[in-house]
Amino acid sequence: MTDRYSRQVLFPGIGRSGQESLQTKHVLIIGAGALGAANAEMIVRAGVGQVTIVDRDYVDFSNLQRQNLYTEQDAVDRMPKAEAARKRLAAVNSDVHITALTQDADSAFLEQITARNHIDLIVDGTDNFDVRFILNDVAQKKRIPWVYGACVASGGLSMLIVPGKTPCLHCLMDTMPGTGATCDTAGIISPAVQMTASVQTAEALKWLSGNTEALRGTIFSFDLWKNQFSSVDVQRMKKRDCPSCGTKPVYPFLSYERTTKFAVLCGRDTVQIRPADVTKRNLAKLADHIKQTTTITHQNGFLLSFQQTPYTVTAFRDGRVLIQGVSSVEESKRVYYQYFQ
Repeated sequence: MTDRYSRQVLFPGIGRSGQESLQTKHVLIIGAGALGAANAEMIVRAGVGQVTIVDRDYVDFSNLQRQNLYTEQDAVDRMPKAEAARKRLAAVNSDVHITALTQDADSAFLEQITARNHIDLIVDGTDNFDVRFILNDVAQKKRIPWVYGACVASGGLSMLIVPGKTPCLHCLMDTMPGTGATCDTAGIISPAVQMTASVQTAEALKWLSGNTEALRGTIFSFDLWKNQFSSVDVQRMKKRDCPSCGTKPVYPFLSYERTTKFAVLCGRDTVQIRPADVTKRNLAKLADHIKQTTTITHQNGFLLSFQQTPYTVTAFRDGRVLIQGVSSVEESKRVYYQYFQ
């Protein structure tokens, strides 16, 4: 073992045995945006042996304010985030085997990668609950612990979810804050990202080094601007009848019926998105978020339209969304998840 990890080895919570354990572990990071990039850097610097990074997007100039692995040249080149992250992290620590996958993390992909690889821990760096609920079901099905994390504006929250021991995300879905705000509607400050990622990575290092007695076991949340912090014990929220982690799990978010559906409308240069669980959209609440960052062009009792240049986005009361000016499902996902959780 080199001096690279000497300060980490000196820390009693990890020590030499913990460091040796880290070097045998494989972490899967879903999303290489703000949270994914911050987690990836800390995990790679800590000397975790194998890291796989998955992201479908490319680097944009708007990312550089908070996504610490990327450069202006990455944005100019529109480098895929996963590959840009791999290149940067390989220069930081050549001891770690890093795999980059420019891929949409849908249910088929997540089931495949967890079946083909031994994964010790999954880190949530996603930006929407569609993927998180799929990730939660895959993690429960494959019995892989994962670290949930989310941040927006000046706040964030995190929790380590351990199959068979803690409540899963589906158990907690009625407890989680549901503002609907995203970084593109409410903004975000970089310290909120780093705080959330630090809490996530701390729990990851505890688990990977075998120090399970140090695990927090709560949902930790904070708002740095309002100087608010909380840590809530949610163990009682674990549900025996939860369809994702209960006594008779069916993993509903891995089924076609419970996925958000994207369809290219023939001849219209438009993609229609139909969320699985939205039957009535609150257009007034959506308008409050949208008007903070862009101009609403049309609004009535049935729909709301706004510009996301060069696209026109229309949200209907029945939950559907149309994105006009795009024929690629992948590009429509990038636009959709900027505004809809």
